[in-house]
Amino acid sequence: MNSALCYKQYGIPEHVLKLECLNKPLVKKDCIRVEMLYAPINASDLIPITGAYQHRIILPQIAGYEGVGVVIEAPSTHQYLIGKRVLPLRGEGTWQNFVDSPAHYAIPIPDYIENDLAARAYINPVAAWLMLKRFPPQKKHILVTAGGADCAKLLCKWARNSQALSITAICRSDNHIQFYNKYGIKTLNQNDTNAIRYFAAQADLVYDAVGGVLAKTILNNMQELSEFISYGLLSGVNLINNRRLPKVHWFHVRHCISNISQVQWQNMFDDIWPKLDKNDLNQPYLFDFNNWKSAIKAYRQVGINSKPLLAIK
Repeated sequence: MNSALCYKQYGIPEHVLKLECLNKPLVKKDCIRVEMLYAPINASDLIPITGAYQHRIILPQIAGYEGVGVVIEAPSTHQYLIGKRVLPLRGEGTWQNFVDSPAHYAIPIPDYIENDLAARAYINPVAAWLMLKRFPPQKKHILVTAGGADCAKLLCKWARNSQALSITAICRSDNHIQFYNKYGIKTLNQNDTNAIRYFAAQADLVYDAVGGVLAKTILNNMQELSEFISYGLLSGVNLINNRRLPKVHWFHVRHCISNISQVQWQNMFDDIWPKLDKNDLNQPYLFDFNNWKSAIKAYRQVGINSKPLLAIK
């Protein structure tokens, strides 16, 4: 038997998600079965439940896109994974006791990476890593929105390590100033429109996860030769851009990874693991799986320095 957070219709996650006990079918050929330990709550987990991407989602679905667990079944080609911790990626939703995923996409976890960090090693680190590869920050002035989010923190720190000329993070609250001060990164309050306009005019690259009014304000003040990367819509409001310049890029992890080889997939994580430091991410805040509604409520709190994780086992 398998407990899973399912949704059969779109809507507010707290209303449409149901914790159901289901019979787990036999593992498909070339898949592993993973007993889940932890799974985080991200915007990318909640937004699809609202129906924002219903054109590419077939209901019913199990929620969750990342997490960490232990392999309990594997095909003959991957028997070495049994008993090992992995990220079970690009298969089923991760908010359940047992996840089946393609064996060749499983990411083994180095011994020195703790479970609460490993659980968060996909969505935000991979997005930050891919964006910085595709839009290099070297010798450029960088502006990053949603500064309180893990992805923004990784973008800023890794851009700093890649010799960006300057980095400025826009935050909804002042609770994250201490983190950015540690790396000599300037912060702006999201309500300080005049400062945002000024730094938008100086920026060579903007990484935006908010959209809406904030994104429009930034775009309207950028120089034509600058570039704007939109990788999220935390405001829930689409970005409508009627200008030819500055150039706007729409970034989606799923598009970037759809055609990479298995070797490239594994090598990407080999590069990411040494870069991950739990002190650079919001601190984990564990919730029992049955207490999932409280975990989502905690995620929605503005200005928190913690990341809710579902303790599934």
